[in-house]
Amino acid sequence: MKKDILFPEVTGVKIAIAKSTNSLGESEWHAYVINKNLIELTDVLIVSKGLEKTNGEGRKTSTLRHTLGTIEAQSTAPIEMISPEVFSFQNEFWISYYIVGELFDKKFIVAPFIEFQLVDIEELGLKGIYAQ
Repeated sequence: MKKDILFPEVTGVKIAIAKSTNSLGESEWHAYVINKNLIELTDVLIVSKGLEKTNGEGRKTSTLRHTLGTIEAQSTAPIEMISPEVFSFQNEFWISYYIVGELFDKKFIVAPFIEFQLVDIEELGLKGIYAQ
């Protein structure tokens, strides 16, 4: 049972949604994993979904599963493209990974936001929003 597994605290790992511009000058939005640790993350698995209302009612996005493999120390990796239509949703990213054989697990939540609330995502060199 998951409740019987002791997970160490997740530190040095962040999730962010950031805006970039493609070669046609159009805005694109992606979710990213940011590894600020001095060691790589291995067997990275991310499950993502969006909920219109936090109580589970209303519209929902599909649940997506992403296997990212290894994320090198102090680097970033894209997770998925994000459509601006779900910015008003609560977007959840559940990440599981190993560091030296020890399992880490955490749910990150990006609260509903609008484009004017963006901050600098230093690790990506882009504007976006961090998950909590």
